[in-house]
Amino acid sequence: MKRITIGLTFCFLAALFPAGVRANVSAQAGSSGAAPKQTPATHHAAAAKLDPALLHPATLKATAPDQYEVTFKTTAGDFVVAVTRAWAPLGADRFYNLVKHGFFTDAAFFRVVPGFVVQFGLNANPAVNAAWEKAYIKDDPVTQSNHTGFLTFATAGANTRTTQLFISLGENARLDSMGFSAFGQVTSGMDVVQKIFPGYGESPDQAQITAEGKPYLDKNFPKLDRVLSATVTSPAPATPVHKAAAAPAKKAPASSTPQ
Repeated sequence: MKRITIGLTFCFLAALFPAGVRANVSAQAGSSGAAPKQTPATHHAAAAKLDPALLHPATLKATAPDQYEVTFKTTAGDFVVAVTRAWAPLGADRFYNLVKHGFFTDAAFFRVVPGFVVQFGLNANPAVNAAWEKAYIKDDPVTQSNHTGFLTFATAGANTRTTQLFISLGENARLDSMGFSAFGQVTSGMDVVQKIFPGYGESPDQAQITAEGKPYLDKNFPKLDRVLSATVTSPAPATPVHKAAAAPAKKAPASSTPQ
């Protein structure tokens, strides 16, 4: 990360990333329809649906399409992110793999700074957070400025991107020279992103979210907005063709289920 002056940059980073925590830009929620608090039983049921691949980051290495869209359904409403892989290939690939395997399901928008950023990307399950804590990817060159609505990985320094992301709520060109490489932008539902509840400010502790997951947030910050689902909705994944199943008389319908 480039530094202009040690004092000025340190103060800025202290505000951007709380001490002792990985690159953080957080978001909260508490939109008009706050989600009901989960009981331990329902939390356990959600945990049972965990994709086992999320516990093995090194296996999630699929290359993303050149362009794709992800639809987020959240407690604040829905929004769509369009990703252009050429902008930041490593970031686009990481995001694609996280979405495909359901990483963001039930993830809270744990930090919102109006006019600056809304941040998310810590899993509801502490075991998943532990698995990804040091699953770093290298930096991508910054090819796009951090405009309003652009999606970027948070970072704690050079080559430390893992799973945390932020959407810019304003023009954040000052982040460009610090190595924050945007790889996508909100193309629909930016009004939803802008209304994610900021009432808790930066109070949720990211270290505790990482270590305790959803129960910590449910107990202490019950109005947080969260992701209900994130799905690759375009382009539709190719359907594998198996010779044994290729019957000339019948044409199988194309699948629209994301892979």
